[in-house]
Amino acid sequence: MLRQIIRPLESTLTLQLPPDMIGKTVEIIAFELKEADKELLNSNTEKSTILARIQEITKKSLVDLSNFNFDRNEANNYAE
Repeated sequence: MLRQIIRPLESTLTLQLPPDMIGKTVEIIAFELKEADKELLNSNTEKSTILARIQEITKKSLVDLSNFNFDRNEANNYAE
């Protein structure tokens, strides 16, 4: 089962299904949440805020490894 609570900003939405749903018949419905259900959206928004804060804190520690080449022979050269 997949459940996503979102606040769309456009009329078009792309939904990525989990691999176990590929090739199966699925039902996709959309309806407006009642006020009581909006608490779920707020908890997801809080998670997004926390994640953004963590990413902001850790971005200074990121290292670009796109040009890194690993040489297994060099790594296992214990003679030096």
